[in-house]
Amino acid sequence: MAEPPFICGYIPLKAVELMTGVHDPLVRGDFDLTLAGGLGSGDCAVYQRDGSRLKVLAIGLLLNGSREKVEEAVQSGASPLPEIMPQGIGAYRKDSDSKTNAAYALLVRGKASLGIDLDIGVKGRDNAADVVALMKLIAPKLITDASAPSPSPSPSTRKPG
Repeated sequence: MAEPPFICGYIPLKAVELMTGVHDPLVRGDFDLTLAGGLGSGDCAVYQRDGSRLKVLAIGLLLNGSREKVEEAVQSGASPLPEIMPQGIGAYRKDSDSKTNAAYALLVRGKASLGIDLDIGVKGRDNAADVVALMKLIAPKLITDASAPSPSPSPSTRKPG
């Protein structure tokens, strides 16, 4: 369970500091879960405060959910996310070419899409596991019930006659 303080209203600061190695980061953004009929939208960006102001982490909640994007990511080498939310599908990966320990995660549920881009991770940590763990902490708060896809109509059953 995530404990306060939170950045951008929903992201646990302690988790961000652990996965980025940046303490007291510069933070920009917010989320509004009342937009689009309760689907919500927003973003949160985390920067180093050392004068370089390099972005280390970006989280975005968008209304462009597409199962196809997740399936394409898995086909190109990403791993499927474990089930985090009912009717949700996701993928994650560590950027094997990255010199900054980058890792990414995407979760789609209905029209909602939640992405985590760890641009600069801590050397020696399992950065892919970090983005999965953060997704588990924040997705249930940011992806609302309004995003659940409509249930498919069940086939009618005919009684023998």
